[in-house]
Amino acid sequence: MTPEYDASPAMFRNRPLAFIASVALIAAFGAGILILLYWYLTARSTRLTVSGDDMHLSRGLFSKERTDIDVREIRTVQVRQSFWQRIFGVGRIEVYTGGDAPEFTLEGMPDPNDLRDLIKARGRAAERPDR
Repeated sequence: MTPEYDASPAMFRNRPLAFIASVALIAAFGAGILILLYWYLTARSTRLTVSGDDMHLSRGLFSKERTDIDVREIRTVQVRQSFWQRIFGVGRIEVYTGGDAPEFTLEGMPDPNDLRDLIKARGRAAERPDR
């Protein structure tokens, strides 16, 4: 099954000024390459996938942490975006299943409102009885 949403946190679009500063540090001192390499590995080692009625979150480069949630159990998806994040189309996503604390929080995810709408549509489709 092809996932409807499959993304990792964005680097440049999430923090454009920090990205530009890191590139400037490469030219000036060479230290920026370490910052960008760490940032890249951190961003690529996190992946959120929504496929069917399941949401999968995988984190970690060497040791892995995996979280699987049934979309029907999600109570709330909260999207937070600063002005610059709205311009670049990224944001912070918090997924709540029960209780007051989020199940997980992801910073810098592309198209966060599309993800929220997808989860809401999947939840509504699961509530309707098959005819």
